[in-house]
Amino acid sequence: MKLTKYLSGVLILLLVFSVNLFAQEEEMTSDEWQAEMARLNSEKASLQQETQTLQSDINNLKSTTIKSYEDCVNENYSMVGATRADVDNFRKAVAELNGKIQRKEGPKADRQKDLDALKMNKISALPEFFDKVHSQMQNALDAWVEAPTSISYQVVRGDCLWNIAKKPEHYGNGFAWPNIYKANRDKIKNPDLIFPKQMLTIPQLTEEEKAKYDKIRKNYKPAPVQ
Repeated sequence: MKLTKYLSGVLILLLVFSVNLFAQEEEMTSDEWQAEMARLNSEKASLQQETQTLQSDINNLKSTTIKSYEDCVNENYSMVGATRADVDNFRKAVAELNGKIQRKEGPKADRQKDLDALKMNKISALPEFFDKVHSQMQNALDAWVEAPTSISYQVVRGDCLWNIAKKPEHYGNGFAWPNIYKANRDKIKNPDLIFPKQMLTIPQLTEEEKAKYDKIRKNYKPAPVQ
């Protein structure tokens, strides 16, 4: 109300000032004076209407109830049918899978299945997760060039399964030799007997197998020398 009165007063002063200034600069006939006053009154009415509209907008804004941040978050969660606990668990799953993808913990196909499962979850539609799950993590998976699941190796004189497994380009751990034996049972009848020029398959270790053989190596204690 105060704003309306203030603006109306300003408008009237501007009208009077404009008419007086115009009358001083050039002589006006009565008809010209009346025409100018009519024009200025029309502008005044238009501005008053704009003022009333602005005042109405201000009143509407004052009466509008602004939701708290917590209420907005809860509303988003309810839209996907999730509780805070559900979202917390989903957040942990995203972080865990993203870590595996960044570290290239294969097989890659398994990580893709894990990511597809996250995409199917409605929680992935929340702004916090959408770009991460549906774009960033998928791009990282697409750029992941997976190492071959196995390589071929030709036995040379003096080789044994232990030494082959111990090679840095293979496992770097002699205790992993059983993996080579299992993959070549059709060629190796006795793990202590391999022959030069034999072509062996060296399978890639899974993360679980790496952990198992690393643990065996750490816990190994050689027999005391007599």
